[in-house]
Amino acid sequence: MGSATGNTPQAPTDLASVKPEDMPTAVRMRRLEQKTQALKERAWQLKARVQMLKEQMLGGGVGAQAMIAHASEMGSSFRLTSVAYTLDGTQIFARSDDAGDTLYKTTSFDVFNGPISPGNHTLTATVTYRGHGYGVFEYLSKFTFQAHGGTSFLAEEGKTSKVECRGYEKGNANTPMEQRPAVDCKVTQVAPQKAPEAPSQSTPGSTPLPAPAASTPATGK
Repeated sequence: MGSATGNTPQAPTDLASVKPEDMPTAVRMRRLEQKTQALKERAWQLKARVQMLKEQMLGGGVGAQAMIAHASEMGSSFRLTSVAYTLDGTQIFARSDDAGDTLYKTTSFDVFNGPISPGNHTLTATVTYRGHGYGVFEYLSKFTFQAHGGTSFLAEEGKTSKVECRGYEKGNANTPMEQRPAVDCKVTQVAPQKAPEAPSQSTPGSTPLPAPAASTPATGK
């Protein structure tokens, strides 16, 4: 019986078994970029985790709370494409919309709401917009504009630091477009609400029963 002859297909090369020096330069650079990006993401996750543990361990007592929110009050000539917040150097919020089709429709959103260590803190915000216009102003869509803002605040023990930030358009019609985007933050300290008092056990409308009279011990004659 004859045997079939022909070219035997070669198995695909496993890059894991290839020495780095034998790889094409483009492949080596790509692999290096992927490893670098993975290390950056891992470092950011560890940094955020350490910060959370630090706040939990150093909080002490009843601790403090923070409520951070962002409101968008920009005019129709700007479309919000990204917003990022960092607290004491650690990123706590990031959202982006490169197409600029949906994010600008959100008028406000929560940035952070949770426990925070008592003491001084620094909040920074970076907001990016893309120009928007029709007709002779359609050229605005080719430009991007960025605004920076933030605040420093003291988180008091047993209180909530309420930080309200807003992206708004400053100036007037004569103000250059690149100078209009701005970010402003306002901080207020809110005392926790007192727990409601426990309701009385007596039924409404009923008359409480009188306390029983103390008995007098019997005496012999």
